[in-house]
Amino acid sequence: MIWFLRIFFLVVLISMLGVTSWASSQVALWKLPFETWTHPWFLATLADAYWGFLTFYCWVFYKSNHWWSRLLWLVAVLLLGNIAMAVYALVELFRLPSTAPIEDLLLRRKRYA
Repeated sequence: MIWFLRIFFLVVLISMLGVTSWASSQVALWKLPFETWTHPWFLATLADAYWGFLTFYCWVFYKSNHWWSRLLWLVAVLLLGNIAMAVYALVELFRLPSTAPIEDLLLRRKRYA
């Protein structure tokens, strides 16, 4: 399971970096038409995304032992969304041996040498 999740989050990270780079090369985010920013489905999707980011962050908050780490990951998740989430998951996954049970990922960290 650990290997599958490593591959999954690598795909998430690479695809998000790719699509974000492509979109940025097409048009700057601040140049979106006003109608886009005020469209009900844009706002609903944005709210859905940020509630998802904050839900994921609850796990980050639980896993972290230091206030500064919690604060840095909150800022990263809110500014970078799924890019930061994939990086966090990969950091956690690569700290574990590939034979570790999924509980070691989800629960507070056991120390591995």
